[in-house]
Amino acid sequence: MNILFAASEAFPFIKTGGLGDVAHSLPIALNELGEDVRLVLPAYRDVLASVDSLKELGFWDLPGIGVTHRVRVLQAHQDELGDFLYLIDVPSLFDRPGNPYVHSGGFNWPDNAERFTVFSRAVAQLSKGIPGTDWVPDVVHSHDWQTGLVSAFISMSYPRPKTVFTIHNMAYDGHFSYADFTSLGLPPEWWSSDHVEFYGGFSMLKAGMVFSDQVTTVSPTYAREICTPEYGYRFEGVLQSLGDKLSGILNGIDLETWNPETDSHLVQNYGISDAKKKKQWAAGKLANKQALLKDVALPYEGLAEGKAPLLGFIGRLVEQKGVDLVTSMLPELFSTTDAMVVILGSGHMSYEAELLSLAAQYPSRLHVHIGYSEDLAHQIEAGCDLFLMPSRFEPCGLNQMYSLRYGTPPVVNFTGGLADTVTDASDMALQEKTASGFVFHDVNADALLSAVMRGLEIYRQPERWKQLCETAMQQDLGWELSAKKYQELYNK
Repeated sequence: MNILFAASEAFPFIKTGGLGDVAHSLPIALNELGEDVRLVLPAYRDVLASVDSLKELGFWDLPGIGVTHRVRVLQAHQDELGDFLYLIDVPSLFDRPGNPYVHSGGFNWPDNAERFTVFSRAVAQLSKGIPGTDWVPDVVHSHDWQTGLVSAFISMSYPRPKTVFTIHNMAYDGHFSYADFTSLGLPPEWWSSDHVEFYGGFSMLKAGMVFSDQVTTVSPTYAREICTPEYGYRFEGVLQSLGDKLSGILNGIDLETWNPETDSHLVQNYGISDAKKKKQWAAGKLANKQALLKDVALPYEGLAEGKAPLLGFIGRLVEQKGVDLVTSMLPELFSTTDAMVVILGSGHMSYEAELLSLAAQYPSRLHVHIGYSEDLAHQIEAGCDLFLMPSRFEPCGLNQMYSLRYGTPPVVNFTGGLADTVTDASDMALQEKTASGFVFHDVNADALLSAVMRGLEIYRQPERWKQLCETAMQQDLGWELSAKKYQELYNK
């Protein structure tokens, strides 16, 4: 089957979150199952700088706001995708540095409505066939609000491919004004509550939902949650109306990139085979823990197994991720235990400032790295004993799966993909050898601290801890099972 993937970001070219990982890994997994998947991205400046063998396949003149854009289709080479990466080149819209959605001041690009409408028009053109080739997609699979208009534009053609739209996070809906709608020259009949109108503006996310043949989100639990007012961001009525058109398919992770047995970011590799041999596994974890502590200038000399537990956090410093629960918990954690904490992330200035203040207050217990480092992210997953992920909501989450893979039991809130991937270390689950982490249900700092303290209690029992980590590392976290579910959906 021919499948065209349309996304606004993809690792390793440009990435701001989990969407970038999925747009990279899922096409590769589907290709390995025998499908013919091709990926199309905007030709951002950073993307053009990171690909090889650029070739122009064709161009179209497509409308923007008060201007007609010359849109070039470029073919690029990438080792894992071969020559089947396509870039939509519109320099006036995409030739910009840095983040694809916001400028250096931290605010959305003011022309985002035009940028991603033009991109969606171009993808709809590609749905009729790749210029200069006989390849025509059977299915167009688009992702998140930036591609929400793809299915809408495709719906205007006949014959047309089938369309699938995946929601990665309901919190980002691509909401624009009626003035934007009219200036973009979109069909007037789309302006209705049955189509793109949403509370007086127009929503690209809603367009993706109502115009696509199938709608998915990134975990079964999140698919149920978003149909409720608590998680639906006012879209719950739209989502409920989708009925069987909506489903949840859990994301996988890239088992090559995130593999403690081969990870080049680590000072000592280790794996599940080592977990069955306690000394080798413990030595690998301890070596990475000591190296991480040394790198972040926390005490590491003389550190022994089972002592000074190290907790890690990687993520956006925003309310969704439960950062305030972490900051509220830390003083009591430090006063009652010998734990240390390493935090990697960026986000709201207030959270950044509070964390840096705590790091200054507890210089031998807390290290905070504002920003992102791929190297440090891998080292945290391998070097920490527990991983903190107290998200208020989490469509799927990837870091908890990286943590499982690295034998670093995650501490998570029971929501979305976290609920689907982490089994709480209850006495029964520990006895049945199904426990993989620590789950709490009340979204407050006391509940988080209580889950952490349960984790530390087991951490001080080497045999039970080894079994917990071994179970975590044995989880099936790759893309094969999920890719097969997408395959079934495409066939449907």
